[in-house]
Amino acid sequence: MTERLRIATRQSALALWQAEHVAARLRGAHPGLDVALVPMKTEGDRILDRSLAAIGGKGLFIKELEVAMQEGRADLAVHSMKDVPAVMPPGMIIAAILERADPGDAFVSHRYPDFDALPPAAVVGTSSLRRQSQLRHARPDLDVRPVRGNVETRLRKLDEGDFDAVILAVAGLQRLGLGDRITATLGPARCLPAVGQGAVGIEVSETDGRTRELVAAIDHETTHVAVTAERSFARHLEASCESPIAAWARLEGDALHVEALAAAEDGSRLLREAASGPPEDAEALGRSLAETLLSRGAGELLGHG
Repeated sequence: MTERLRIATRQSALALWQAEHVAARLRGAHPGLDVALVPMKTEGDRILDRSLAAIGGKGLFIKELEVAMQEGRADLAVHSMKDVPAVMPPGMIIAAILERADPGDAFVSHRYPDFDALPPAAVVGTSSLRRQSQLRHARPDLDVRPVRGNVETRLRKLDEGDFDAVILAVAGLQRLGLGDRITATLGPARCLPAVGQGAVGIEVSETDGRTRELVAAIDHETTHVAVTAERSFARHLEASCESPIAAWARLEGDALHVEALAAAEDGSRLLREAASGPPEDAEALGRSLAETLLSRGAGELLGHG
């Protein structure tokens, strides 16, 4: 009897690309495995007239997918790791993470060659509080506004003249074959990436040993270690996917180097730290950075009191 795996996924073009990519990798690792997609629309996809922070955060993109697994309609769910809350629901785990694509942010504009060329009061669109806070910190003179919708919708709003520039994830544009829309990139010194940005993760039930074993074959250990450090930072900071925080970890030689920040939404204050250590200490590195930033007042910036 042919083994079958069902992948719960959002219906956006990018989510479907990611799910198809995971399916292809699984078929390659397990010849003969039958892999099917179970597309569904999530609450985060349905509500487009309010900011994510106002309606409950990016967790709204994955709740329905988790319910599908709990009800036996799917065996795994595929997510952009930047959309996955730092604290997993009871009984659910990230069993595998694929090799990371470019984690950076892209500057997209018809009018200006790069971020520094924007004139005062230029209108910049981004859906992310993380990006908004860092851009406002760098350029308080800009008019930074939220923009919701999928990648294609945001690009259309730019094309229609609603914005002078929009900021999007490099990986998302490249995966959709839209890399030619990237006017310039924002380096990590200007805009530190989101926790998990550029990485695709696979969520499964903790008790589903069969599925866990099958997806383990496509786990990319280096990426998993890096994202573990970033998520540990977010978790110990008690931050949500919508908090104006950022973290980027990567292996440099034998050491795991992690940069992290927390900021005020309006960009008036930005706290940034870095730490390095052995890869096996990924969790501890993330926790240490969170504790350092909390000692410098990050809790106040994030509204912890």
